[in-house]
Amino acid sequence: MDRKSVKVVVAGGFGAGKTTLVGSVSEIPPLTTEEVLTRASVGVDDVTGVESKTSTTVALDFGRITITPDTVLYLFGTPGQDRFWFIWDELARGAVGAIVLIDTRRLEASFPAVDYFERRGIPFVAAVNRFFGDCPYSEEEIRSALELGPSVPLVWCDARDRSSSKQALIGLVRHALTRLPVGS
Repeated sequence: MDRKSVKVVVAGGFGAGKTTLVGSVSEIPPLTTEEVLTRASVGVDDVTGVESKTSTTVALDFGRITITPDTVLYLFGTPGQDRFWFIWDELARGAVGAIVLIDTRRLEASFPAVDYFERRGIPFVAAVNRFFGDCPYSEEEIRSALELGPSVPLVWCDARDRSSSKQALIGLVRHALTRLPVGS
């Protein structure tokens, strides 16, 4: 059987819920590269707004979802800190698109991920993570703050919830399909 693979990147700022989203939808135990935050990260990792965070991704998260017997979706979660951005080019190579997780407690942490995928022309959806409760901002306020054009889908999700995370992935795949050349 000739299997097709589809690659999706899950990106966003430090503490936005990337590891959680990959883990919530993966059919296999996800590979994570979580390490404990230590005193060495003080002044390096900005934990403002996520003070209770005790670990961080230092390379990538990896998960898998079988879509059909011959199609498999591979999820690659990026690390969120600036010092690991050199990994993003490798993780994004060959991806059909990305989910950029948005933590409304720290909207500014989303800017680099949004910019990254816009500059490279990689389709993405902005997924507002309701991980932390109701979002105090409207869709228009979030779009304005992130300077998202009308062609970028904005979806709501809870990265802890498998069904919610699946809906964000479905939104991304639908969006990516609209960007394919006619006849593909």
